[in-house]
Amino acid sequence: MSSSLNSRMLSLVAPGAPLADGRQVATGQNPPASMRRRELLLGLAGAPFAAWATTDPTAGLQRWGSGEFRRFGFLVYQASLWAGDDPLRPPLALQLIYQRNIAGAATAEASVKEIRQLGLADEATLARWGTLMAGLFPDVRPGDTIIGEYRAGSASFYFNGRLLGRVEEAAFARAFFAIWLDARTSAPDLRVALLQRGAGRG
Repeated sequence: MSSSLNSRMLSLVAPGAPLADGRQVATGQNPPASMRRRELLLGLAGAPFAAWATTDPTAGLQRWGSGEFRRFGFLVYQASLWAGDDPLRPPLALQLIYQRNIAGAATAEASVKEIRQLGLADEATLARWGTLMAGLFPDVRPGDTIIGEYRAGSASFYFNGRLLGRVEEAAFARAFFAIWLDARTSAPDLRVALLQRGAGRG
């Protein structure tokens, strides 16, 4: 695809670069203080977070479409959508299976740029959301999976089956999932693939 999202993803892709926490980290990535903060918060939450972590965000939803996001011929991630009868409204879940090394901070930055391009928030809100996402999204390597779950009024994120966190803010949830599902998305081909009912069923 030729799009602004594609051009932004180029800065996210760091093939072969070492990731944080002993895996591989994108070149120039700082030590993941956000990961330490997140683990501390999860520890303090105790049993309630442990219960949430076993929840399947796709439970009760229908499998809709699947598609690939590529940059210069390289597969960056595979995306799949689960939703009810209307894939543009919650509840829904979007799964991304990564095929490249991408820093969490870069993912947050690209998300802010996409939301800005859609005109869905002012700069003060974008700055706040950027900080929130930078503290939430981990570095990923090939094979890692992130699922974003959109329920009425909130967005939850799961990394390799473990809950990363929940954002109880309806405006953020709408804006984040609009990156892929809004008609003005910078990845229109992927949007079409995701919205095909029953596509990718096994």
